[in-house]
Amino acid sequence: MNIKRKKDSSNLFVTVNGRIDTVTAPEFEAGVKPYLDGVTDLTIDFKEVNYVSSAGLRVLLSLQKKMMAQGEMKLVNVSEAVNDVFEVTGFDEILTYEMGE
Repeated sequence: MNIKRKKDSSNLFVTVNGRIDTVTAPEFEAGVKPYLDGVTDLTIDFKEVNYVSSAGLRVLLSLQKKMMAQGEMKLVNVSEAVNDVFEVTGFDEILTYEMGE
């Protein structure tokens, strides 16, 4: 897994690639959550994410809850495979996201 962050004032843009599963979910959380102080707009680019497990969903839910208290979170470039996981689990009703090309 590779995580890149770009912060501009109160905006944080995060790019993730790889799988977000039981092994990598803690790394994903550690690569985003500590950087949220003062952030009101969190955008996570999922273009290179091809799989999200229940552990990854837990991290997304945790990030969503934190951002609801201080601003908003959006996922962009979500793949069809990840969208299917969101729909089956009901996360499509919880998360704000845009499908990729």
